[in-house]
Order: sequence, then C-alpha cells, then structure tokens
Amino acid sequence: QLQPVESGGDVVQPGGSLRLSCSASGFSLDYYKIGWFRQAPGKEREGVSCISTDGGMTDYADSVRGRFITSRDNAKVYLQMNSLKPEDTGVYYCAADWNRYGTTCAIVPGYDYWGQGTQVTVSS
Repeated sequence: QLQPVESGGDVVQPGGSLRLSCSASGFSLDYYKIGWFRQAPGKEREGVSCISTDGGMTDYADSVRGRFITSRDNAKVYLQMNSLKPEDTGVYYCAADWNRYGTTCAIVPGYDYWGQGTQVTVSS
C-alpha cells in the first residue's frame, strides 16, 4: 500500500516562503500523479495544486496561483510556497493516484493514497 509522507511544514511570517516535499518510502512516485490539498482551521479541505505523472502539467487553485509552484523529480514531489499569507495556514496533504502514462491532472478529492499531513502556520 502506497503511503505518501509530507515534510517541510513550519511556522513562517507573512510574505515568507516554504517548500513542502512528498515522498513514499519503499515506493516510487514515478507512475503517480500528485495532488496537494490543505485544510485550514474550521474549514473544509480544499485543493491546492496538482502535477501530472510526467510533470508536464500543473494546475493551481485560484487562491494560490502565481505564488505556489509544484514540481517533481525522480524521488520527490515538491510544493514551493511563496508570498505566504495567513490564510494559507493549515494542514497540507499530498495525495497520489496511479497514472502510469498520464499527462494530465486535476485538483479533485478522489485521489487514492493520502499522507497524514504537515502543518503550515503563517503568522506574524
């Protein structure tokens, strides 16, 4: 069973940057498309971004477009977060879907494998 693991969450000041990583011990993410989601205190989980299996396509929620960048290499998937705002605070999750030859992705809740999340707090 694939178990994604997030890392990199921290407390940062507004306007700061943070990079999250997603990996899966004992498994390769090479054949999976990856979505990033977050849940702010008192709010429902929402989609943040996604990246296709081949890395050729990314998509972003309107709330983070232009500030966040998702990328991947052979080992990990990353979420670079810039110009952070207090409203970006929440638990961030990476989620994976088997998509061996996929060239597209979508920010939808139906990913099969989910990490346990990493806390991101943006506060002065």
